[in-house]
Amino acid sequence: MTISLSITNLSKIYPTGEGVKSFSLDIQNGEMVTLLGPSGCGKSTVLRSVGGFVEPNEGAILIEGKQVNHLPPEKRPSAMVFQSYNLWPHMTVFNNLAFSLKLKKMKKAHIIDKVNWALNLVQLQGYEKKFPSELSGGQQQRVALARALLLEPKVLLLDEPFSALDAKLRHELREELREIQAKQQLTMLFVTHDQEEALSISDRIVVMNKGEVEQIDSPQNIYNYPASLFVAQFIGKMNFLTGYAEGNKIHIGSLTFPNMNRYRKSVTVAVRPEDVVLASEVEKGLEAMVEKVMMLGHYAEVSLKTEFGILKMFVDRSQISQYKMLQNIRITFATIQTFTDKQDIHTNGYSKIPNLTKEEIEVYENV
Repeated sequence: MTISLSITNLSKIYPTGEGVKSFSLDIQNGEMVTLLGPSGCGKSTVLRSVGGFVEPNEGAILIEGKQVNHLPPEKRPSAMVFQSYNLWPHMTVFNNLAFSLKLKKMKKAHIIDKVNWALNLVQLQGYEKKFPSELSGGQQQRVALARALLLEPKVLLLDEPFSALDAKLRHELREELREIQAKQQLTMLFVTHDQEEALSISDRIVVMNKGEVEQIDSPQNIYNYPASLFVAQFIGKMNFLTGYAEGNKIHIGSLTFPNMNRYRKSVTVAVRPEDVVLASEVEKGLEAMVEKVMMLGHYAEVSLKTEFGILKMFVDRSQISQYKMLQNIRITFATIQTFTDKQDIHTNGYSKIPNLTKEEIEVYENV
């Protein structure tokens, strides 16, 4: 596929010492990539550098093969959608959308057709004569998106466009945005600190921390195979325990797992709540006591007191009745991920409990 946006060794360091260091990323034509990370990690700096609103200290930015570092924002083949909408309050919706088209000396009939096309795309037909003050936050953001789309950008940049909206509206708008993106085959670079938002709409996610890239991958791989302890901590809920790796085994209390890396040292073990499961009669298990059961819609979160502290377990709502306060149970883990220190990030630390018979388990435990 054709590369729409190429960022190579982009660096921007502010007087405080914060910023972005040697950031590189290629985005394919029609791909939606999200920059995800905590506040101050550098994601907006990257986005604004691409849009021309921040001048990087070094690095190259190419859009469809042409370097744009020297171009001001209005000359770049990109368009930005901001969190704050940036609509002109004294202009109607129609005039907000038509303004850039009038600057291009476009004929009136063509302007009307283009504006109607954009309004239809963002589901705002009939709002042409409204002023921004007469619109809800979600409607204003739809107008801002329509205005950006009318510029026919090669790359659409979105800087936390839904963060000021309530949860229900954010969910609706990101679904609409994904539909528009797919329908128009738009290349998008999206910034958010919301993990759920990033996981739900992205083709790929760039997880950033302190100005550096921690991982670039699909949402599924980011969630299932975090490349660092930071990613494991930042994405979704996770239980953390201390284990010990020795030979071909990782020991976590009374539990034993295959050690793919064969290192011998203390490791941090990460377990998703959905991978905490009841131990069968033939399996060794960790002793746990039910401390709390919290209903969270279609599933429940069970808090378990163990030798490792409180562990979280997700169960289907149909199974909630199996868990009673102060009940003693035995648990094991369907999947674990292991991490050592920063200099020795696991490359094969994703371990699965083998589906073994009782006899096979006895053989495995004695290896």
